[in-house]
Amino acid sequence: MQSVHIQGVRMAEVLQKTLADYEDVWLFVTHMGDPKAAFLLCFPVTYYLSRRTGVAVLWVAAISEWLNLMFKWVLFGERPFWWIGESRLFGKNPPLVRQFSTTCETGPGSPSGHAMVTSAVCWVMASSLASFLYLHTRSVLLRAVPYLLYVVVLLAVGISRVFTLAHFPHQVIAGSLTGIMIGVFLNRAVPEERPLRFFFHVSMGLLLAALLLHAGLEYFGINLSWSIALAMKWCSHLAWIRLDTAPFSSLTRDCGSMLGLGLAQYWKPGGWKLPWAPRALCIALSSMTLYHINRVALPTSPPLLFYGLIFIRFTLVPQVVMIFVPGLVHHLTAKKKKD
Repeated sequence: MQSVHIQGVRMAEVLQKTLADYEDVWLFVTHMGDPKAAFLLCFPVTYYLSRRTGVAVLWVAAISEWLNLMFKWVLFGERPFWWIGESRLFGKNPPLVRQFSTTCETGPGSPSGHAMVTSAVCWVMASSLASFLYLHTRSVLLRAVPYLLYVVVLLAVGISRVFTLAHFPHQVIAGSLTGIMIGVFLNRAVPEERPLRFFFHVSMGLLLAALLLHAGLEYFGINLSWSIALAMKWCSHLAWIRLDTAPFSSLTRDCGSMLGLGLAQYWKPGGWKLPWAPRALCIALSSMTLYHINRVALPTSPPLLFYGLIFIRFTLVPQVVMIFVPGLVHHLTAKKKKD
């Protein structure tokens, strides 16, 4: 793996040199490729366009991110920003690379979570759009357009992760390929009308399975905090290390969103039936609401409180998108019609 890592660092060096003028673009791309974007942006937009696709996006996002965490715990992948210093291979000729605010993630590096969740979620959206276009136009050419855009998105997110020193190229490729397989498989079994107990079992099952794996690895002497120590050691700005990039943050996000999805479908089976214009309003209101919910600063000490609040925050996400906002819009539009 040493030669693979060296070539990966050299590629990051070339990318930072040749794409330096477009730094803000690549930072924006890596921000949009964050798994949180699937929950806070892709889910509300797709849900109001197609209920089934929206539920599929949230389902695939949670399961793919959870699987990514499991893979990272057992594969022990390095990250470029700490491997450069830890390897001590470059001596007096260190690579001409720099870190960014999105570089210093604290979890292991393989496979890339950005690439894996993006490829899984975007597969759901691309295949849904392709089917819609073909159904209404019978054009094979138009049907191919979403898949071409899908490839472009994967390439852009992958380049952004290497550019920012967050991942090696092989980790991005592994994440993308794994995400595609997960997206294809899970998109065939979307729990659109499952009872609340199903989602409760899924939520608790994800949590317990992760805790059991964590405890088992720790029992056999494997320190799963090794990546956090390396991130703190080699990150050029300690302020860039955030608790919301820690493995248990993604775990509680996934578990909370699954429970929230079950609650939303329990409160309002079938969802609110809205015309297209009110749906556009719902997209705007939901996006703004989730943006402000996500901006609320959470106490990071003690960590257990922080993770509990993350769980509650993402339990609320499906409630906002599927219950509160469309219910409000339905009430307002219905009242306007009566007047």
